[in-house]
Amino acid sequence: MSDKETMEKQLEARLKEWKADIDKMEAKAKKASADYQAQYEDEIKRLREKQDEANEQLKKLQASSASAWEDVRKGAEQSMTAMQKAVKDAWSRFS
Repeated sequence: MSDKETMEKQLEARLKEWKADIDKMEAKAKKASADYQAQYEDEIKRLREKQDEANEQLKKLQASSASAWEDVRKGAEQSMTAMQKAVKDAWSRFS
């Protein structure tokens, strides 16, 4: 498997994990008091936006040629790092 394919698989796996995390947060938000529910919804909206950005990076990575994927890789890595931090920060607020 090439480095490009490995990166694609990693990003796909992480996106699935993050979707599951966000879904858990949504379930927890529904059980929260009205005051916290609004905060959780804002946080979830922000996470969904980051998730959309990561999905766009995955699409760019998948569409890139083998020779041009290095340029796209940097954006994908930045997106993955930002998403991972956002999910971690959100969980710390949800706990």
